[in-house]
Parts: sequence; structure tokens; C-alpha cells
Amino acid sequence: MFRLAALLTLLAGQAAALSCEQFEWQDARFSICHVYPATDDLRLFHSGADGAPLGDFSRIEAETGRKLVFAMNAGMFHNDLRPVGYYLENGEEKMWLVTQAGPGNFGLLPNGVLCIGESTARVIETLAFKAEASDCAYATQSGPMLVIDGALHPRFLASGNSRLIRNGVGTSTDGSEAVFVISDTPVNFHLFASFFRDYLGLPQALYFDGRISRLYAPSLGRSDIGFRMGPMVGVLE
Repeated sequence: MFRLAALLTLLAGQAAALSCEQFEWQDARFSICHVYPATDDLRLFHSGADGAPLGDFSRIEAETGRKLVFAMNAGMFHNDLRPVGYYLENGEEKMWLVTQAGPGNFGLLPNGVLCIGESTARVIETLAFKAEASDCAYATQSGPMLVIDGALHPRFLASGNSRLIRNGVGTSTDGSEAVFVISDTPVNFHLFASFFRDYLGLPQALYFDGRISRLYAPSLGRSDIGFRMGPMVGVLE
């Protein structure tokens, strides 16, 4: 019985491992990566041992000495690459939670937090995150929320004419799966959020960015380059 249980556990772990794929939906193209925090080593990355921002995906491997199998920019940042909102890395708080409305997409409330725990990843609306004092090893705040408890952000319009390459993350109800998405064609907020809710069936989703949207996914032949980044999220082999 023990050997059977061990085999089933192994097979379950193999089944729930990072995978990336591409889809077409509503005349738009998307690249998505499914991550399972119980089996995938999902982390946030910002600064190196010297305290300076890493800035790009290649520096993650150099800093950790481990192979990176997936990465994406993960939250808005200032010109000096400091996070705009709450940021927690390996239990160390580097930026406080911002709860008030403000300029730009980040301040378009409600915004939210990606909270990565020991075996879960959850997108949580900012005030709910503050109220429940979530136990996170890593966390990054961004905005706006794309999907809140199954509803699209109330400010999104299907006719919105601002179309960009956008990226974000959605999580399952139990936090066992996080799905990271980047649009491969310019989309508006409404279509991007609808992809999380209506195509992926995720009840919570958070916007990361629309001008600094980049993906590292070797399985898709992707290693996007561009301006230096602040917070990044990734999976180490």
C-alpha cells in the first residue's frame, strides 16, 4: 500500500507541473503558463545580494545559480525600479501596502495582491488582503484587479479603445493553480479580463502591466527583451 500511495503521489506531482501554451480567443492571441505552487518553485525576484535591482530575467539565473523555467514581470515600478505597491520577498517586506486610490492603472481601485504561500498562490483584493493578514512568503501588489469574485472590474468597457500588449495572473479558488497570461496581440482591459473569467474560468485575476509586459518561457521559444524591470515572478527548476 505504501508503494502504491507513493506512486500515486509521484504521478500527481508529475501531472501538476508547469506548462505553457498558446491560444486564440475572440480574434486575439494569448500565451499562458499554468503554475502549481505545491510542486513548482514559484517565487518573486527583485534585488540581488548587493541590494541592486536585478532588472532582467537573465540576472535571476546568475543570482540564484539555478535554471529558470518561466518568468514574467510582476507589478508596477518607479523609474528606479522600486515597486509601486506592496512587495514581500522571502518573508522580507520591501514596500508597504497602498490602499488609497491614485493615478494610473495601479490606482484604479480595486487593485490587488498576488500572495504566494508555501503551497498556494492567491490573487486577493487589496482591502481583503489587509483585513485577513494573509500568510505569504512572497507578495506583489498591482492594479487594477481584472476579475473580483467572478466579476469583471466595474470600470472596464467592451468598447474601450486602449489596446496594448498586457499581462497578468489569475488564480483558482483554492490557490492550487496560478495562470500567468500575456496577450500576443494588443487588447483592451475588458477583453483581457474576460479571457481570465470566461475562457480560463478563474474567479480572481490581477493586472501586472501593459507597457512593460514580457515573458520568459523556453518551452514556447520566448525570451522577451526590453526595458529593465522591477518585480519579476518566476519558477526555478
